[in-house]
Amino acid sequence: MTTRRIRGAAVTVAAVVAGVAACSAPSDGESGGNSADSVVIGVASEPDTLSPLLGYGKDGNSKIFDGLLARDAGLKLRPALAKALPEVAADGLTYTYTLRDGVEFSDGEPLTAADVVFTYDKILDAKTNNTARSELNAIKDVRADGDDKVVFTLKYPYAPFAGRTVLPIVPEHIAAKQDPNTGSFNTKPVGTGPYVLSAWRKGEKLTFKANPHYWGGVPKVKTFTMAVIADDNVRATRLRSGDLDGAVLPPNLAATFKSDNGRKTYDAKSYDFRTVTLPQENKVTADRAVRQALDAAVDREAMVDKILDGAGRPAHGPLPVDDPWYAKGIERGQDLTKAKRILDRAGWRTGKGGIRAKDGQRAAFTLLYPSGDKVRQDHALAYASDAKKAGIDVTVESATWEVIEPRMKNDAVLAGFGSTGDPDFGLYTLLHSSLAGDGFNNMARYDNPTVDKALDTGRRSSDTATRRAAYDTLQRALVADPGYTFLTHIDHLYVLADRWDGLTTQLEPHEHGFASGPWWDIEDWQPKK
Repeated sequence: MTTRRIRGAAVTVAAVVAGVAACSAPSDGESGGNSADSVVIGVASEPDTLSPLLGYGKDGNSKIFDGLLARDAGLKLRPALAKALPEVAADGLTYTYTLRDGVEFSDGEPLTAADVVFTYDKILDAKTNNTARSELNAIKDVRADGDDKVVFTLKYPYAPFAGRTVLPIVPEHIAAKQDPNTGSFNTKPVGTGPYVLSAWRKGEKLTFKANPHYWGGVPKVKTFTMAVIADDNVRATRLRSGDLDGAVLPPNLAATFKSDNGRKTYDAKSYDFRTVTLPQENKVTADRAVRQALDAAVDREAMVDKILDGAGRPAHGPLPVDDPWYAKGIERGQDLTKAKRILDRAGWRTGKGGIRAKDGQRAAFTLLYPSGDKVRQDHALAYASDAKKAGIDVTVESATWEVIEPRMKNDAVLAGFGSTGDPDFGLYTLLHSSLAGDGFNNMARYDNPTVDKALDTGRRSSDTATRRAAYDTLQRALVADPGYTFLTHIDHLYVLADRWDGLTTQLEPHEHGFASGPWWDIEDWQPKK
């Protein structure tokens, strides 16, 4: 559902750097465990870009930028660069925002309505390489009304539009002078947020320093560093050695810190799910019977218990079972008898080694997962084991994203998606046929007219009952015609030194560690007294 990919850039290099750093603390006085005003966090990946024009921070929580609105700990929308929540016309087609007084970019230039208009216009420009553009499809026009008012006119009533205006605002006086796809702003951003980027060593770390001119007050944490460590085990080792103040960890490694009195573990519920893409252009996974059989063969409960150590829930679709938009009654357990029956009826006959075949085609395909991700590796291996019980041979292979991306048209991928806020925010980019093959949107190239119609209805209607019926239809259609095998919704686990007050977690999207996590509001942390 997320269209901006956050991943380890040059994963092999990152792993080497991380291995060296495990034996020696980072330079520049950035080692963890020293003071409450400096924080070093270990994360698995880094952004490809720091420009909102290309998708960075589109769901909020960027420390460099602010949106017109932001979300609090409970995900309720609150004013940020805007003085208040928007004024919405009775027909739902006009949203008016009034800007907060006295806000400056980190270079000292004032924020104006023209910056907001520029940001949205540039993202909507087809020449800008922003794969999340479809998320702003409802916008017909955005204009400035003086220096302090911005007026959005929509093509149709879009119920969750206000939630889209957490998108970060960039300075026109800098970004307008550059190519948004290749300009220096991508790595040297200027924003209105609580921190400024002071250094970025690609594949190693990003360092941020407090913005002394931040409109929300100067943060108590003066410096924080995101150390990019692709390997889960290395991240845990560096945390244990005191080289890091905190880290995002998989359940098995987070559990090793439970008895550590100097550190606290934070468990964040999420919309983040693990799924297997079943590409329509693969000769095996293109067969609906194979996809249905795989859905029946998988043991989701076992994955939660054994892989996640209980830190998650079975995924019966893209929405978690406790989401208010979840379609009740679609839960399903492992049923190997059903899986075999489906394949028998479709003409997939058991052959050599118990693997099925049809018209000379073996029921076999490759499943890729990103290198260094132990949780995805374990999901992939468990999936392959379950599939084999039904007579389908799945070969599991690890690779970097640079290798995976050109292959995902034909090969399955152990992928992760999930967005908070509204079902449209994630489901449209995951499933709509118009986005098939559009970068990491609709990776399975799924094409189902019933699902497309439901997505369009859910996006274009402002009536809650109509939208609920549409998303209910969509989820049931996915069970009948799965383009993905949904496996688990995972909890996000973080371990941090216990030196600050005010740490909380939000209900999180797929993208976590870098923006989401207990540090989502690091500007509000207070040192323990």
